[in-house]
Amino acid sequence: MSRASDALAAVRRTLKIEADALNATRGAVGPAYVRAVELIARCRGKVIVTGVGKSGLVAQKIAATLSSTGTPALHLDPTEALHGDVGLVEKRDLVLAIGKSGESAELSALLPVLRRLGVKIIAVTAAPHSTLGRAAAVVLLTPVSREACPLDLAPTASTTAAMAVGDALAVALMGRRGFTRERFAMNHPAGQLGRRLTLRVSDAMRSGSDLPAVRGTVPLKRLLDEMTSKHAGAACVTDAKGKLIGLVTDNDLRRAFKTGGLDGRTAAQVMNARPASIRADQMAMDAVELMTDRERPFSVLPVVDARGRAVGLVQVHDLRKLGL
Repeated sequence: MSRASDALAAVRRTLKIEADALNATRGAVGPAYVRAVELIARCRGKVIVTGVGKSGLVAQKIAATLSSTGTPALHLDPTEALHGDVGLVEKRDLVLAIGKSGESAELSALLPVLRRLGVKIIAVTAAPHSTLGRAAAVVLLTPVSREACPLDLAPTASTTAAMAVGDALAVALMGRRGFTRERFAMNHPAGQLGRRLTLRVSDAMRSGSDLPAVRGTVPLKRLLDEMTSKHAGAACVTDAKGKLIGLVTDNDLRRAFKTGGLDGRTAAQVMNARPASIRADQMAMDAVELMTDRERPFSVLPVVDARGRAVGLVQVHDLRKLGL
């Protein structure tokens, strides 16, 4: 066999073994999962996720997933815990402990400390009668018969199963808590979804002294100066009370220049008297959709208050810079 075919065979074998591990774990799902979800949902403190070696890395991922989906969680390294870090564990907390054999020396040494603190333990293990399994209030069984490693030594299938169990708990808890897209966005403000669901027009608009705005009676040359000094491709046109009555863009000025020049003409004579507008408290993504989801997109949108007064101007390229 060639090296390429050997590699393909190894990849396929690995994926099959790990898929088998997931199927076996799925088959072991039962009332223990209901108890685990309820224990975590009722926890008044935080979920401490722990494990040794590769299981410790899985624990870090599970803690991060739980935290980002509405369940406060922290990773705790068992070795560091035995040298002071166990001080972060409180009686009202809950421990989710991961270990295929349930007999790792470091985790086994931590269990009596947790018992003295009165902390309940949920175990994720392939060995329900192990030291870890016996110490746990709930055991979530991951019946992995073999690792994908050809030596059946390196944690592969077992860590895949444990990580999937963590994901399953997080997803079940999201449903149990009624976790929404909005709450997810608040936990991920730097992500695209977070920006879409949290950024408002007021976060991106030009306002105050940066707002290009003129009265309708202003000559076009003064209007051009206003747009140039504010580095904007448009300007709001208002009445004496500041109410928006129109919008003039670069395109409007170019058309005015072609059809008679700028001299002697005012903003009111070339403006779009019925521009679309938006409120400052609306979502920034609404502004993007209003400008782009149409047969003839545009790039500038006036912002008005409840009385129709011009308070800002938002440009599509500013919104794109924010990742929308």
